[in-house]
Amino acid sequence: MLPVAVDAMGGDHAPDVIVAGARRAVDELGVPVLLVGRPEELGDAAGLEVLPASEVIAMDADPGSSVRTMKDSSLVRAAEAVRDGVASAMVSAGNTGATMASALLRMGRIKGVARPAIATPIPVPDTTPTILLDAGANAECNPEWLVQFGQMGAVLCRERYGIETPRVGLLSIGEEPTKGNPLVKATHKLMAEPGWLDAAGGTFIGNVEGRDIMSDDVDVVVTDGFTGNVALKSLEGGLGSLINALYGVFASTEETKRAADVLLPALVPLAEQFDPNNTGGAMLLGVNGVCIISHGSSNDTAIVNAVKVAHEMIEAGLVDRLREAVSIGE
Repeated sequence: MLPVAVDAMGGDHAPDVIVAGARRAVDELGVPVLLVGRPEELGDAAGLEVLPASEVIAMDADPGSSVRTMKDSSLVRAAEAVRDGVASAMVSAGNTGATMASALLRMGRIKGVARPAIATPIPVPDTTPTILLDAGANAECNPEWLVQFGQMGAVLCRERYGIETPRVGLLSIGEEPTKGNPLVKATHKLMAEPGWLDAAGGTFIGNVEGRDIMSDDVDVVVTDGFTGNVALKSLEGGLGSLINALYGVFASTEETKRAADVLLPALVPLAEQFDPNNTGGAMLLGVNGVCIISHGSSNDTAIVNAVKVAHEMIEAGLVDRLREAVSIGE
């Protein structure tokens, strides 16, 4: 079993929290982990093997130039480990753009894929998450790219969540095919044609709206990276504001504090469903390897879940399934 390469230097709480999560992944999952980073900062690295990398790409660094010039960075070395067969997958909570660039430049693209996309699981209470893609890799897209995003998202949905026939929707401002901007209208026309989802095993359900993302009405929501990232951050901000408002209400009076004592035990499991640390991170689809992009504020639990998802997708042969699904786009 090849190890999962974990960027020990990436994230707001690196390296200590990342190392702790990697150690837990080994102990709790039995999945080997290869830490990538500066040995002098990792210390004994919790007894894990370390692939030395002398440079660190900062969270606010320019992705393209950093990857090109910092060839001994932990991100670049992690991607090279996958390319060279030293590791089975890579995980990073570091600079998202640099993670994507490292994976793309070092692993390469799957043949037939025009552009990789970031697929982010959006929690939906009491059911499987909705996969939103692209969540930020490609700010500007064309219709053919969005069609491929739908194919790749359907494959991921099947392999990660076991949904036999994923429902794929196109994000728009109305359900009618005539709604949306020129990109959405042109994409809908392509997606309405039969056959494009056959190899991916999905079904196209037409346009969906922002309110449908966190519902059980759709499994995969396709959009361009600009819109997808705005939608993702809006959902994150809205949920955060709602949770903070509830805490404020619970603490406002003695009566509400007593009510909170009764309600909080029932609300905690619900809150855990929305905790990004429990999702396992987003996945970069379309590169020739498994790449998990974790949230910058990831804790050790997030790293455990990211390693778990990476290992499961390797076992499922996700890259091969993606290669089969997009072959019709060559």
